[in-house]
This record gives sequence, structure tokens and C-alpha cells, in this order.
Amino acid sequence: MGRWLEHSVTTEIKAPVQRVWEVWSDLEAMPRWMRWIESVVTLDDPDITDWTLAAQGFRFHWKARISQRVEAQQLHWESVGGLPTKGAVRFYPQGDSHTVVRLTVSYELPGVLAPLMEPSILGGIVTKELQANLDRFRDLVERGDDGQS
Repeated sequence: MGRWLEHSVTTEIKAPVQRVWEVWSDLEAMPRWMRWIESVVTLDDPDITDWTLAAQGFRFHWKARISQRVEAQQLHWESVGGLPTKGAVRFYPQGDSHTVVRLTVSYELPGVLAPLMEPSILGGIVTKELQANLDRFRDLVERGDDGQS
């Protein structure tokens, strides 16, 4: 069993929580704002998705199952095959027009990366990338160019 790493990032979005939830819930659109995610495909079961991540010359694949969904509040997932991963995104309304989003992602350090990179260095890279992704999500929602306006 490998070493697990966990990262949490937060952003505030100038939009009502229901709108932020609706945009996030379109998992197949994630590659628009999550740079390392190459594709997300919803399978026959709407709680199971097939993910491909491509970064730094590496490609990882996994299936994820939504383990908890509370509309406009939180979404939890865990992998059911491929790269071991789990996480949650939580939505905190700040009045009627702002929402704080907190994303937590945990994953088992892939064996191919373990000898190549110190986990603390990899962790810093992943945290920065997750924050940049969440900020792109914020910008997408605030601009309203997500196709849901």
C-alpha cells in the first residue's frame, strides 16, 4: 500500500450556491476548467464516472463513484478502479449572491511517481494546480460562459 496525499483548496465565487452547484454538477464539463483532467464520462449509472488525467507526460485512469450527494451542499466520491482517489467538494452560501467552495482531494501516490519525486514537492505542485483549477472554475461561473446561463 502506497502513501496517500491530501490537498484542500478554497475559493469564493460571486454567484448563488444553486448556480455554483449546477455548474459543478456537470462533471463531463470539468476538462474546461480542470487543466489536468483530459476527460470525464458518465457511465450507465449516473453515480459512476470514468476519468482520465494527463499531466507532465503521465496518464492515469480511474472510475469514481459518488458516495454522497446533498444538493447545493456537498458531493463526495471515491475511486472504484484505477488510480486510488477520494474527495469531497463542499458549497457554503455566503448570503444570496456569494458561495465559498472547498475542494478536498486525496489520492495514493502512484508507484511510478514515488521514486521520481519527493511527496512534499509533488504535494506542492498538486495543491497549486488544484487552486488554479478552482480559480478557473470561479472565473467560469462568474463570467457565465459555462453554457448554463
